[in-house]
Amino acid sequence: MAAVTLARPLRIGSLVVDSPVVLAPMAGITNPAFRQICREYGGGLYVCEMITSRALVERNERTMRMIRFAPAESPRSLQLYGVDPAIVGAAVRMLVAEDRADHVDLNFGCPVPKVTRKGGGAALPFRRGLLRDILRAAVTAADGRIPVTIKMRLGIDPSHATFLDAGRIAQDEGIAAVALHGRTAAQMYGGTADWAAIAALKSTVDIPVLGNGDIWEASDAVRMVAETGCDGVVIGRGCLGRPWLFGDLAAVFAGHPRRNLPRLREVTDVMLRHASLLIEFMGADRGIRDFRKHVGWYLKGFGVGGPVRAELSTVDSLSELEGRLATLTDQSYPTAILGMPRGRSTGTRHVVLPEGWLLDSTSRAVPFGAELDHSGG
Repeated sequence: MAAVTLARPLRIGSLVVDSPVVLAPMAGITNPAFRQICREYGGGLYVCEMITSRALVERNERTMRMIRFAPAESPRSLQLYGVDPAIVGAAVRMLVAEDRADHVDLNFGCPVPKVTRKGGGAALPFRRGLLRDILRAAVTAADGRIPVTIKMRLGIDPSHATFLDAGRIAQDEGIAAVALHGRTAAQMYGGTADWAAIAALKSTVDIPVLGNGDIWEASDAVRMVAETGCDGVVIGRGCLGRPWLFGDLAAVFAGHPRRNLPRLREVTDVMLRHASLLIEFMGADRGIRDFRKHVGWYLKGFGVGGPVRAELSTVDSLSELEGRLATLTDQSYPTAILGMPRGRSTGTRHVVLPEGWLLDSTSRAVPFGAELDHSGG
């Protein structure tokens, strides 16, 4: 695997990130426990789960728990979702005034129907006027004290691409960097990410551009930078069950490429630590239940039978997890799975939008009932 050395560290406003790698915010995944596990393998920017602006402003109890960061966690990176400029501005103002984050990212990439049907997420950049108002409100509220970035997709579908206009608007409004997932909302998580679009955005704006989509190994990140000229990469599904990927990425961008291929015994040690951190963060019952969804990702490719996997996915305590993992026979890392997609994959689908959404791309109107009252996707 060839090394690639960027000309300088990734700079996002006042933040300097030595490893130009960002952990994508993923609902139900990027809580403090997972962020800590990933951070231990390498530097970068580790973003929390999506937080809804309205829920934050209303100080929803669950949302306030979700924005907790570990004492040593720095920089504290938080993603906000919102469709009402006034509420987004109030949320950013609150984060700054109460010193709750060092960086805010705005979500314009979520493709799920419950978000797009309200005009949010990946649907919102089609309304250029509303997009501009939201960005201006957030940057004004940040008052230069923390950088504001955005994460977006190519557009709603191939007939309604928005990423170049959105990039220009973001730059005009003082956004510090833009991350582009090379898929449309219609693609969801299927098909192939369009890296050429990332290159096109990079040639259109002067602010840092981060590329996202189909980075499964450090070598993919190297290739994306080489092909697109992007300033950094955003890692989503590629790190599920493989937090050590961040070690590979840090090494390759520092010019010392290596690949972590942990044996099964080492993987089970990471699983136990991850579960322990979740329990510390969420409590014993909720923490172990939350960990169950990670079992399949960690064990992907290893010769662990279906009945054993099923048992591990229903454990009720850390001691039970430890006992069941101790019975597994050590194995070499299954290299056959390297470079393979991980996590959910979907086919192209119709994007659900508010009635009349596509009639006026310049509209600044806030869709009725668009603000969600809960966080986490």
